[in-house]
Amino acid sequence: MFALWYLTFAVDEIRKRLAWLFSSNKPAAPALDNKPANPAPAKESAPAPAPAPAPAPAPKPAAVPAPKPDPPKPAPVVAKPTPVPVPATVPTPPKEEPTPKPKAEPVPAPVVAPPKPSPAPAKPSSPPKQADKMPIPLPKSLTEANTNGQNGNAANGGNVDERVFGGQQAEKVLPAAKEASNDFIKGETNAFIQSIKEAQQLGERKQDTMVDAAVLAKLEEGYAKLAASDSKSLLKKYLTKEVFDNLKNKVTPTFKSTLLDVIQSGLENHDSGVGIYAPDAEAYTVFADLFDPIIEDYHGGFKKTDKHPASTFGDVSTFGNVDPTNEYVISTRVRCGRSMQGYPFNPCLTEAQYKEMEGKVSSTLSGLEGELKGKFYPLTGMEKAVQQQLIDDHFLFKEGDRFLQAANACRFWPSGRGIYHNDAKTFLVWCNEEDHLRIISMQQGGDLGQIYKRLVTAVNEIEKRVPFSHDDRLGFLTFCPTNLGTTIRASVHIKVPKLASNKAKLEEVAAKYNLQVRGTRGEHTEAEGGVYDISNKRRMGLTEFEAVKEMYDGITELIKLEKSL
Repeated sequence: MFALWYLTFAVDEIRKRLAWLFSSNKPAAPALDNKPANPAPAKESAPAPAPAPAPAPAPKPAAVPAPKPDPPKPAPVVAKPTPVPVPATVPTPPKEEPTPKPKAEPVPAPVVAPPKPSPAPAKPSSPPKQADKMPIPLPKSLTEANTNGQNGNAANGGNVDERVFGGQQAEKVLPAAKEASNDFIKGETNAFIQSIKEAQQLGERKQDTMVDAAVLAKLEEGYAKLAASDSKSLLKKYLTKEVFDNLKNKVTPTFKSTLLDVIQSGLENHDSGVGIYAPDAEAYTVFADLFDPIIEDYHGGFKKTDKHPASTFGDVSTFGNVDPTNEYVISTRVRCGRSMQGYPFNPCLTEAQYKEMEGKVSSTLSGLEGELKGKFYPLTGMEKAVQQQLIDDHFLFKEGDRFLQAANACRFWPSGRGIYHNDAKTFLVWCNEEDHLRIISMQQGGDLGQIYKRLVTAVNEIEKRVPFSHDDRLGFLTFCPTNLGTTIRASVHIKVPKLASNKAKLEEVAAKYNLQVRGTRGEHTEAEGGVYDISNKRRMGLTEFEAVKEMYDGITELIKLEKSL
């Protein structure tokens, strides 16, 4: 009889606790911590509220009225501790006396704790606190199941209490709720991660258009000084206030180059002819409002809608000697600039990249054979006397060019810089001077045909080993906008004393043939001994062959004019 009574009580207790769990809308974990559904310990702990069942054994009549006290008066249950020792006699039914208190002491540890939840069922009589509600909205599946046990949905079989205690097993309901909760949590997590990604992308986009305040201040100051100067540079000509304001907050996507990186050489050197450089290849696009008109002006009308033609060296045997008698031309040189694909230009290069590029160039050139075979000489460790001799022989670039220094093109000097030349010193390669590579073919006299043929052979051989940076519209890309397209510059060191007696006149005549007049040692230098460096000016909108032919035709006409004076 006692076993039957206990079983009835245990089932009733389980129902009450489950009902309280769902109706309070609280997390299940705290209520299940007491584990009342475990049969073995339940038989020992359940008798704590033993007075609850009406059909209790006759020996305990005093405990009968206790199970149904008024909800607000749970105290009487606690006030009658005398029946509590009874559970200790449960394992031995013959002994019904409440005296064996010593045996109850080892059991109460797990037994006494469970009675604490017994007054819990009375809490639902008062409205649950708002703080006890779940902090996040329930998914649709749980909402339709009406987990708070109120206003049951008939279409779903009534409320949860009815479904659980009306014949359905709790085990069948809880897994469904758990699965729905997992789906909801997974969805919320994915949404949260996506929001983080979107925030990061937004931050990156904002950063792409963010220029440091110090950079802006320097830009404003430099622009004001340039505008007030008498500079004749193309930078001043085309950097209007409107263009300046439109570009001053822009940066290139990959290397974050600013307008200051583009124009700082021209801002510091008002005697510049051009005044701008491209810190990376993307600058030609981001700062196109400034680059395009300068390119059009310098390269003889190459508009922003024009496209540079495909590379063509033409028939190398076309050209002959521009000065067969060796009266005027001292030496002839044809060179081209190239940038190694995958690297930015000077201002954005790290010292490690300089050294890496030097290693690639050195190993590549060491594989050349025949007339091109030679040796690479790094500037690092080169004796000053040797370096100066190479500069005096017009083989090596000089250090300390203020225009390049202002453009941040001389950082980490001399790391990563070097020169290669063949045994006859008629073929040279400069590594990381102004451009990544300057490929040069040169010799004494005016035999342009032989010099051009050597250059074409060298460029084709190097390109087989090192990929070059190229743009469909602008052609080969380099640091300076004057050196785009073919990047070909064919030049002579020439003495024309009659024409040179009036340099302005010389420059006027040269311009008619698209030629540029420079000092003996190149741009920004003076003529030494009446010797000028004269070369083709245009490099864009025409092929390599056409660029060299412009120089060939122009020099031929200048020599004729000098002879006629």
